[in-house]
Amino acid sequence: MSDRIPTSRRPSGRLLSTLLSVLIVCLLAWLGWQLWGTNVAAEHRQRGVVGALQDEWGDRGGDATSDPLRLGEGFAVLRVPRFGEDFEVPVIQGVSEDDLASGVGHFSDTARPGQVGNFAVAGHRVTRGQPFADFPSLRAGDEVTVETRTHLYTYVLDDDGTDIEVPASDTSVIRPVPGRPGAVPDRALITLVTCADLTTTEDRSIVHGHLVSSTHL
Repeated sequence: MSDRIPTSRRPSGRLLSTLLSVLIVCLLAWLGWQLWGTNVAAEHRQRGVVGALQDEWGDRGGDATSDPLRLGEGFAVLRVPRFGEDFEVPVIQGVSEDDLASGVGHFSDTARPGQVGNFAVAGHRVTRGQPFADFPSLRAGDEVTVETRTHLYTYVLDDDGTDIEVPASDTSVIRPVPGRPGAVPDRALITLVTCADLTTTEDRSIVHGHLVSSTHL
């Protein structure tokens, strides 16, 4: 008795080729969505958040320092002239993936804009709007502004975008005095955080800066 599988029961070469083609198309579609689709969706979402904030700030009244910051909600607008004259992204309270798709995320246990301490935010370099795509182009001396309902804060960077790289587990860079856990701050700082590479990495690129002016709006 023959042990050969009847030809009719063997997968045909054409079927395997079709399945492979479908798999390739699905993979390319997924990559396209990750690299371009998420950017389009996130940029639209971020523009909407900025617009909503500016509408909300129309009367410029109240004291922003007493406003509660709610996770997932925007509360400020970050502008980095080095990234382009029209670059602006909302600052979202929290650093979850959903927060980072809506703008740059504020580490909730760090200072508010303009306050003594370290105002620390994180943003993507690729996908989800990639607000920090040009992070390596940052230079010491660059200005970064943060607008809230009541103030415009201007910071000057102390580092280039490629000067500092740390493991993702190193949280000392976002402490009130970066690199000195437990130290008491005596000035207002800003820290920008992003992935060190364009591919998946456990390292982070860091830039620190200090407050140079505060304008009441």
